[in-house]
Amino acid sequence: MRILLTGSKGQLGRCFKDRLPEDWELIAADSATLNITDAAAVMNMAKNFQPDVIVNTAAYTDVDKAEKELEVAFAVNSKAVHNLATAASEVKARFVHVSTDYVFGGLHRTPYTEVSPVNPSSIYGKSKLSGELLALAANPQSLIIRTAWVFSEYGNNFVKKILAAADTKKELPVVDDQYGCPTYAGDLAQTIIELLEKPNFSRGLYHYCGAKPVSWYEFAKVIIQEAAVYQPVLNETVVKAVNSDELSIGAPRPAYSVLDCSKILMDYNIEKPDWQKGLKEVIQKLNAQ
Repeated sequence: MRILLTGSKGQLGRCFKDRLPEDWELIAADSATLNITDAAAVMNMAKNFQPDVIVNTAAYTDVDKAEKELEVAFAVNSKAVHNLATAASEVKARFVHVSTDYVFGGLHRTPYTEVSPVNPSSIYGKSKLSGELLALAANPQSLIIRTAWVFSEYGNNFVKKILAAADTKKELPVVDDQYGCPTYAGDLAQTIIELLEKPNFSRGLYHYCGAKPVSWYEFAKVIIQEAAVYQPVLNETVVKAVNSDELSIGAPRPAYSVLDCSKILMDYNIEKPDWQKGLKEVIQKLNAQ
């Protein structure tokens, strides 16, 4: 199988490369080698390589910064997705795109399904929703996987931010009124590979995220607990629960963005992964570096 991977230096892209089957051929593109906001460049790459699948893991993910960089966020999360979906359709390749739980407003307290009404409150969420719609419009065969709270041993993510803060602070204020499902990028990458190996490639929307919803505060406590196995001094770190109004966090975030993943379980027997197991793996890898 020939794969064109975008966002190859991001945390999901790197996890995807780590797990790629040996007999698959890969072109790993990043922002330095392929400007995905340039429709002509994307089309040329697709026609030259003739991939069987284009997997887009590239994204503008700085939720707060996106509020001030609207054009950049929409260029990467929307326009570029349209370019990739169009190119995939032109060369008859399958297209896989990763989206987010932030397309939901978070006002409800029941898990969101693929058909739940969307209502993003941030520029980031709006740009990702726009990307979904443009992908499906340009290429109805597109597969879009919404995920949530992605972390890994690579790149910038909540796990690394908490550990970095714990190096210099004994008390960490973390919001306890926003709930979601942490997802290890390694689990997500493996699931994408498993879906590509299925004889009948799916299309449309699917949800996939870690099991057991938690607040950011609860997530942070587990991070410190797991890291303290390797660094006992972290047992002295106090994670303090605060209301989101008490912190200047910039962009609005959904108070509840738990995803219902029953569709992917029913169609492909793919279960929600244990994010705590993934976290243990990440913490172990970080301490081995």
